[in-house]
Amino acid sequence: MPLRIRYRRTRGRRLRRLFHATLALVAALCAAAVVAYHLTTIPQPHPETVTQSTVFLDAGGAYLGRRGPVDRQDVPLSAVPRHVQEAVIAAENRSFRTDSGISPRALARATLAALTGGDPQGGSTITQQYVKNALLSPERSLSRKAREALIAVKLDRTRTKDEILEGYLNTVYFGRGAAGIQSAARNYFGVDARDLTVAQGAALASIVNIPSYYEKAGSDPRVTAKLRYRWEWVLDAMAAGGSITDGQRAAARFPAFRFYPPGETEGQRQYLIDVAAREAADRLGMTEDQLASGGYSVTTTFDLAAQDRAAQLVGEHPGGKGVRVHTAVVGVVPGDGAVRLLYGGSDYARQPFNDAVSGAVEAGTALEPFRGVRGAGEPLGALLRTAAPTPLRLAAAYAAVAADGGYATPYTVARVTREGRTVYRARPEVRSVLDEKEAEAVEAAGARSEAGPVPVAAGSPGAKAFGTDGAGGGITRRTVWATGYDGRLALTVALFADRVRAAGGGNGATVPAQLPNEPSPTGFAQRVAAGIWEAATAGGGPKGTAEKDRKEDAEKDGEEGDR
Repeated sequence: MPLRIRYRRTRGRRLRRLFHATLALVAALCAAAVVAYHLTTIPQPHPETVTQSTVFLDAGGAYLGRRGPVDRQDVPLSAVPRHVQEAVIAAENRSFRTDSGISPRALARATLAALTGGDPQGGSTITQQYVKNALLSPERSLSRKAREALIAVKLDRTRTKDEILEGYLNTVYFGRGAAGIQSAARNYFGVDARDLTVAQGAALASIVNIPSYYEKAGSDPRVTAKLRYRWEWVLDAMAAGGSITDGQRAAARFPAFRFYPPGETEGQRQYLIDVAAREAADRLGMTEDQLASGGYSVTTTFDLAAQDRAAQLVGEHPGGKGVRVHTAVVGVVPGDGAVRLLYGGSDYARQPFNDAVSGAVEAGTALEPFRGVRGAGEPLGALLRTAAPTPLRLAAAYAAVAADGGYATPYTVARVTREGRTVYRARPEVRSVLDEKEAEAVEAAGARSEAGPVPVAAGSPGAKAFGTDGAGGGITRRTVWATGYDGRLALTVALFADRVRAAGGGNGATVPAQLPNEPSPTGFAQRVAAGIWEAATAGGGPKGTAEKDRKEDAEKDGEEGDR
């Protein structure tokens, strides 16, 4: 029989065998997939994706800084505006709301690339990205990719889309060291996630694609231009999908970014964070390390605008030959104790020692107005017996005079919250240490002080202002101070100096030194105090943070009662 005829007769049999073999292979693969699916468990998130940082805010909510190993803070999905959610979906996975957790086409591309040695393929769904970022190792292999897909499908079948999106937004990396949408909002725009605009949300969604590159947006013109192109693409997709209106699309303007990279040091803000972190940890009964990794939000009593003004004014002093001038500034709210200003140094990286909290003012005549007081209550009595009070204690003493003898224990932490729940709120500790006549006598003695009144509180009716040279006097003075106060604020500025010990006296050790005569230390202290006073008391002056919080709580209670 001819070969061609014999081939025709057996072709059908071979095709049937091939078909049956293919069916058997598909069935075996399906059975294996089903078994693998049922055997697959959803792992717990990696510890580093659970660890959160603690952020510190000033009294008005402005961002001071953070503490913790990872710059991340979890927020509920309800705290992320809908337009931000939709921007991320438009940028990363437009079928997220309807897909099964995986993209078969993207999986096929990734498998082919792995088998042929091609470049790694992207295109993972948001669910897969969350699995990869939070639940699995970064290993690149077919087995890990298969496990990723199985977990993604199981996650999609056992969790809601909102739960998956919330986990993704809290773990995805945005560059600038920020993991999660909350930290990204602060790092790029200085706001909370809940306050992100349409334009800002679209920008962050655009960054997720290549965060290590786009993190330089705002400081690198080429990066900024490329990010803007992608930002336009995301907004167009949002408008086409109906997640924003045509009017919102037309009104969107490319946002301004905070400068990046930041300076090598964080200036003097770390002094504030140091003090507040120590106090917050103590109030919560934990270590500072536990606080740093606990995901807390610490609202401090500090006024960042006045603090920055202090840094600007203090930085104008040139010092002297071989002599470094230290300036400490403390501002306390009388009758409440809230510390509004705490300037402890200009550069935390160079000098972590806090001059405002731990520096010593050689008392000299700084406490002279109190000398006529007999039987002052504690802790003022102990202060009057010391030869070298700290600037913080000195300011607290004059705050007591401003409050008619009521001494308020200084505090720097107004409120601590975690996941939106208040876990600590400050309550002022006030005790009577002077009677009204004694407080008036201190004021009168200050007005008769050696240096007389100084223009610390110029233009502030009712404010008391006086200052004097401290220990040493004349051309050998080692301390100079100036204080001004009224019912709103007690402000103290103190100057002292040091120099490096002579050779052989120690490794970089310093010793006290005389203040340089030019510029005049007294005049400089007065000018600094006057400039800070103006900034700190603008708009009616500071209020006690705890008092303000109590009023806000009362207003909220009233609103709830009206409903």
